[in-house]
Amino acid sequence: MRVLVFVLLAFAFTEGTWYNDGNFYQIYPRSFMDSNDDGIGDLKGITQRLQYVKNLGMSGTWLSPIFKSPMKDFGYDTADYISIQPDYGTMDDFEALIDKANEIGIKIILDFVPNHSSDQHEWFKKSINREPGYEDFYVWHPGKIVNGQRQVPNNWVSVFRGSTWTWNEQRGEYYYHTFLKEQPDLNYRNQATVDAMKDVLRFWMRKGVYGFRIDAVPYLFEVPADANGNIPDEPLTGASCPDPTHDCYTKHIYTQNLPETFDMVYQWREVMDTFAKQTDGVPRLMMIEAYTPLENMKKLFEDGHGRLGGQIPFNFELISYLNGKSTAKDFKEIIDGWISQLPEGQENNWVLGNHDNKRIATRFGIERADLINIFLQTLPGIAITYNGEELALKDVYISWEDTIDPAGCNTSPDVYDQYSRDPVRTPFPWNSQKNAGFSNSSTTWLPVSLDYQTVNVEAQEKAAISHLKTFRKLTSMRRREKALTQGNFKMKVVGTDILAYERRIPNTQPKENFVIILNLSNNTHKINIHELFPQMSQKYLVEVASLHSLSPTEGDEIDGKDFEVKPNVAFVLRGGAPKLYSYLILCFTFISTIINVFVRT
Repeated sequence: MRVLVFVLLAFAFTEGTWYNDGNFYQIYPRSFMDSNDDGIGDLKGITQRLQYVKNLGMSGTWLSPIFKSPMKDFGYDTADYISIQPDYGTMDDFEALIDKANEIGIKIILDFVPNHSSDQHEWFKKSINREPGYEDFYVWHPGKIVNGQRQVPNNWVSVFRGSTWTWNEQRGEYYYHTFLKEQPDLNYRNQATVDAMKDVLRFWMRKGVYGFRIDAVPYLFEVPADANGNIPDEPLTGASCPDPTHDCYTKHIYTQNLPETFDMVYQWREVMDTFAKQTDGVPRLMMIEAYTPLENMKKLFEDGHGRLGGQIPFNFELISYLNGKSTAKDFKEIIDGWISQLPEGQENNWVLGNHDNKRIATRFGIERADLINIFLQTLPGIAITYNGEELALKDVYISWEDTIDPAGCNTSPDVYDQYSRDPVRTPFPWNSQKNAGFSNSSTTWLPVSLDYQTVNVEAQEKAAISHLKTFRKLTSMRRREKALTQGNFKMKVVGTDILAYERRIPNTQPKENFVIILNLSNNTHKINIHELFPQMSQKYLVEVASLHSLSPTEGDEIDGKDFEVKPNVAFVLRGGAPKLYSYLILCFTFISTIINVFVRT
């Protein structure tokens, strides 16, 4: 068998910070729990269900946007950065949520959307009117005159299709918007804008928030107009994307990942660190959303000269490049690539699902749902889970008529399902009652999954074994087993199908350490674990197994020299002789001693 080896230290960060080795859970508030039966999730609903999140073993929970919004992009179009969206409740409700979180020991992280606001924000209205202090809060341009006709400044294309420029008749200029025309981009070349957004961070930290997930960071800056008022076109990608209305039409060299972007991240970190030093001394956490090359991810962590960025620039490598067709070698190469770029002293993070991407059970197949969660929870560093992945939920079919996500609505009935994010945002299934226990309303904002009567929290709580119970076992082990947080990480790929790695602390007993086996295929394989990891033991105890593994199962003892791994299953194996094995050895030794004494006598 061909074997590839990968060895890494897993604990380059400073121990003791509350988020180190943390488990974080993303809640999509609109779909988590409805407390007032209007068909929309809310803050009181989250408060009612927060103990569930704590019981999952979470260090903190990130809430998708809850600020006041006209909901053109479901909260990612902020109309007021210091008010609660009425659909979700009041500031009193938010403060009650913070109190509950503090009571049970879980940190609240808010989604902060700084790249753009809603066109309903007072700042934008004032900027349209050129009110003093707000003239340059947003990115404006008069356009260019071609053959006597006014045209947009250049060929820049919106993420949601069409030009990034929209004409405002009242101001008499175009405004720039990376996303919807209802989401004008803020101007971070204007100091007043920068100061206002820093004040937003301080406001919510004073309310008891322990961090922020910063949205759409690569888009913060775009090149300004030159001395003649011209802004350059972006180069075309060519034949691979001939549609001039599609985001892929141009290479985004003037609108993404500009040097100023990283400086702004460092400024926000300074605001958060200063707040912590001046108050309770507890570090505030910055998560960063950035689908960007790895060399940029390094700069989002730090500048290499003492300025710090986010503690968790989201690692989207697993989401972006792995799926149900990926081989064990593919998995290894992605992990290898990420960790090789990690700056010294920073911590790994792993993201396999969120509100913008297909669910794990859909991307990898329901039969591998446990395998993927085992993978996520046994890698070195921080794990981020999207609500429902612990239940192995699948994407919910949403018809074109019921589609409300602008990413889908801005396409056509023929292709909308390739772009719509609605299928991963549907109401959370708590039980088999009306609307999955999410709401008693006659309708819900998105349809409930058709299989909610059998796939829900209550059913998985009652089952002898379930995806939920497997998930909780994993997070419990992460909290109590030192090897899973501080152990070395040694990975091997066997053939094309088997991914195996050990989490081991040097100079400790094998029983304190673990081997993780993942079969990423539809084939059965036999492997020699002792040959792969000779410093471990020959005998192992199965601590965690995929739900559909009929043999072995949790609690079974296995011989590592001839271990059969069925298709699409994963195992967490504890090294060292299991209790029964140790007892038999002890009995054998005792009997041998008695026989020897008898013979000598």
